[in-house]
Amino acid sequence: MSIKTRKDIRNLAIIAHVDHGKTTLVDAMLWQSGVFRENQQVVERVMDSMDLEREKGITIMAKNTSVLYRDVLINIVDTPGHADFGGEVERTLKLVDGVLLLVDASEGPLPQTRFVLRKALEAELPPIVVINKIDRSDARSAEVLDEIYDLFIDLDATEEQLEFPVLYTNAKAGTCRTSPKGEDQSLSPLFEQILTTVPAPRFDDRAPLQLLITTLDYDDYVGRLAIGRVFNGQISEKERAVLCRRDGTFEEVQISSLYMYRGLNREKVEEAGPGDIIAFAGVENINIGETLSSIEDPRPLPPVQVDEPTISVVITVNDSPLSGRDGKHLTSRQLKDRLDKESLMNVSIEVEETDAPDAFKVSGRGELQLAILIEMMRREQYEMCIGRPKVITRRVGNIEMEPMEQLVVDCPDSYIGVVSEKMGIRKGRMVKMVNHGSGRVRMEFRAPSRGLLGFRSELLTDTRGTAVMTQIFDGYAEWQGEIPHRPNGVLVSDRLGKATAYAIEHLQPRGELIVSPTEEVYEGMIVGENSRPQDLDVNITKEKKVTNIRSSTSEVLVHLIPPRKMSLEQSLEFIRDDEMVEVTPKALRLRKRVLQASRRK
Repeated sequence: MSIKTRKDIRNLAIIAHVDHGKTTLVDAMLWQSGVFRENQQVVERVMDSMDLEREKGITIMAKNTSVLYRDVLINIVDTPGHADFGGEVERTLKLVDGVLLLVDASEGPLPQTRFVLRKALEAELPPIVVINKIDRSDARSAEVLDEIYDLFIDLDATEEQLEFPVLYTNAKAGTCRTSPKGEDQSLSPLFEQILTTVPAPRFDDRAPLQLLITTLDYDDYVGRLAIGRVFNGQISEKERAVLCRRDGTFEEVQISSLYMYRGLNREKVEEAGPGDIIAFAGVENINIGETLSSIEDPRPLPPVQVDEPTISVVITVNDSPLSGRDGKHLTSRQLKDRLDKESLMNVSIEVEETDAPDAFKVSGRGELQLAILIEMMRREQYEMCIGRPKVITRRVGNIEMEPMEQLVVDCPDSYIGVVSEKMGIRKGRMVKMVNHGSGRVRMEFRAPSRGLLGFRSELLTDTRGTAVMTQIFDGYAEWQGEIPHRPNGVLVSDRLGKATAYAIEHLQPRGELIVSPTEEVYEGMIVGENSRPQDLDVNITKEKKVTNIRSSTSEVLVHLIPPRKMSLEQSLEFIRDDEMVEVTPKALRLRKRVLQASRRK
């Protein structure tokens, strides 16, 4: 066994909390390394290529790019900062030899930073710390650096890991400093630091081919693409190799084409060696965590370990009277194929069949991850009904354990009482509170995952949109007891038709409505929230009786309160066990599981 290093490559992952400027920094690195032409039209945040990522401003899928600096190819992997997409993070760290930790100069390290950094330190990857957004008026670089040291010590970092280099950047302007009050330079100090800190890939020149598959993609021309890193050996186009499956079986396959990342593009290559991050086509039935090895001496690598799911929902075929009007994919077979495809490409999502032939149980790492999967399917013209999210509990001996979350709420100090009271109801326990003296406080809680379903929208309402909350999975604890859910019943339509302004005006004193005039309704559809605990069947299609006797006051304008419009996440939080959310490409409707009023009584 002779270990060698490959000097012309560095593999680096960027770790940051949501919205700390990670994708913007990658943009600046791509510009300054000459990936784009001077006059090329490039959208902002190039790496967030999914429509949903641009809208929500978060990275969902881990993506790869590369820059060439002083004849060294730096492969950059952009990781999602949100804990719900942790499955992406764990796979990504298998590809790289070092990490770049990006922290906001005002907000400091937040829970998701902690989550990904813990994974990186466990994998013994050397870190580079970059404090970004130093141009902010409320930047506090020195205190943030102290917080980062505290975080490293808290995560049991080794002596070597604590001696990390620190750089200060303004990613939007593409500038970098080596000290907080230093002179602005281009990103050259950052590139130099990457070459110094991140070790070159090491490999055994006598070992056979070993390539670990960490991501799957799909191309309309070549079909299924597998992406991974070559750890040992060489791989070439049209080569025959052995696929080592996770269950221990081997299967002979042929590579039809081989690609490497150059900037944002995939370029076809004839061969690749140790340390290269590549994509290859030709193998249709391939899964994440499997190893591609040589035919003569197949040696599988240890598979990717991913934390298990904590929340599940049941997705069923849309059987409402309005189904089939908006979407193209309606059958259980089409739903199952799409969900199976997602579970192949996303290791942290599991799909199981249920007793009913048209219902599937989908488990994921958090409500955001499941809501984004549903939103993606909705945009792909699928129609479906979704039940209330449930947490996945475990049994340890005779004790039932439930998933817990660490929650950090950043809000003005005038709302401390409101937030503490709401968290008390949801079985949250305050662990820590820090007042920076700037009028805002940061509170840390440990609460059950089910208690946080629907908390985000409630918190924003209570704090008038000024609070920021972040949550992260924090192990399991004993069942915390019952948590009160929505106290009120609902107003349910008792017939098919169109909602009228006349009927809505008369129903307004009964509760808060969620439909507008002329909107189509059907029997069993939820049209509002009742002001009392029980459900109420109402006729929302009632029209005004027309007579031929005129009255001077009867034609007075109808005064309607604007209906409450709910997003997908809010709808999932609102429903009870006997209710569902009907999702179509153009509409979100709430409905009862059993539509006929006579069968519900």
